[in-house]
Amino acid sequence: MKDVIAAIATAQGRGGVAVVRLSGEGSLEIAKRVFSRKGEYAPNYLYPGTIDCDTFTDFGMCVYFRAPKSFTGEDVVEFHCHGGTQIAQGVLRKVLKEGARVAERGEFTKRAFLNGKLSLSAAEGMVDMINAQSEAQVRAGYLLYGEKLTEEGKSLQAMLTECLAGIDADIDYPEEDLTADSRAQTAETLKKVLARLCVLRKQYRAGEKIKSGVQVAICGKPNAGKSALLNALLGYDKAIVSSVAGTTRDVVEGTVELNGVLFHLTDTAGLHESEDEIEKEGIRRAEKMISSSDVILYVKDGEDFTYSFPANVPVITVVSKGDLGNRTGGDLTVSSLTGEGIDALKELLYEKGFGRENDGAMLLEERHYAAVLRAEEGCGNALVLIEEGAPAELYALEINRAWSALGEISGETATEAIIGEIFAKFCVGK
Repeated sequence: MKDVIAAIATAQGRGGVAVVRLSGEGSLEIAKRVFSRKGEYAPNYLYPGTIDCDTFTDFGMCVYFRAPKSFTGEDVVEFHCHGGTQIAQGVLRKVLKEGARVAERGEFTKRAFLNGKLSLSAAEGMVDMINAQSEAQVRAGYLLYGEKLTEEGKSLQAMLTECLAGIDADIDYPEEDLTADSRAQTAETLKKVLARLCVLRKQYRAGEKIKSGVQVAICGKPNAGKSALLNALLGYDKAIVSSVAGTTRDVVEGTVELNGVLFHLTDTAGLHESEDEIEKEGIRRAEKMISSSDVILYVKDGEDFTYSFPANVPVITVVSKGDLGNRTGGDLTVSSLTGEGIDALKELLYEKGFGRENDGAMLLEERHYAAVLRAEEGCGNALVLIEEGAPAELYALEINRAWSALGEISGETATEAIIGEIFAKFCVGK
């Protein structure tokens, strides 16, 4: 990584300021040939001056970060010029002419990882924050960026390393007759590791909802008030509301953010017996949405009907049209017309559909989940072998497999393919 890479670090288009970033040995020498400052460049100081782009000049600022005290762990220079596509492109062309090369996607962050400035999981947390579409995604990405998951992975690896050290001692010094005590201690440690892995695995569902949002199916009989409820939750008119039963024949979707989490609401066709081909297709789609949702809003207008909801999906029974008089029999009563009960419904929807966030390690990426599953499998297999009295060499192999799986989270055993895939998600300039 002796070469100097360069890229525009800010978004393309008009803006007040644009940043062109360089990283690598020789960045400062390029800056001295481009920037007007005479004399030494003290690290971490912004210097005002002119940037020579050959065909034009711009008044801007230059800052130098000396290795290893920089984001990438290398010498880094940033030019802060006026915003606008042409100015930033002109600065980039100039530094490329002076010897830099165009950075690849995510190459600045990749260099930070390779130089030990951040872990692989932290890099994934960073890209999750950049790509976040909700506050919850930002918070979850920050937990990953803040090394919560890496710390947990390394802690579990340390416990497994201790197990392996004990096993090695048994194998190397059989005359000491320590095997029985070592087996019992190893089994106890593996049980503790498995318990913590189970907690991590269960966090994946919450992490999935943070990344993808919570799927909510609004269902009930025709004319029960489903479309009006969708509009009330969204805060604007998305679905057509009519006193004519069966107005909604296809799914109508909208998204609302509750406590920073995205909830994808789907208004479905009324559930009832019908011979109409279009209505039957709408009902089929409604049933499909119900079966794949994270939470169901069952809307009723005073009259119940028999429908078998999926047993593993939470159901909130909403009594609609509360403005028409005394209505009971559900989890809560709402009026889409007056807004009565809508805030309470949002709170209940958040609780049933998502739960409560925590500030600990959370699995956001599918590869983390897969690694935890493999670690669980390895530890579980090792525990069975210990209980069966198998040779230490056999359960050591399973423990090693679990250790390597956790290393994919910390980055200690991540392959080039995994590393390349992660940094390909970044934009150029990050």
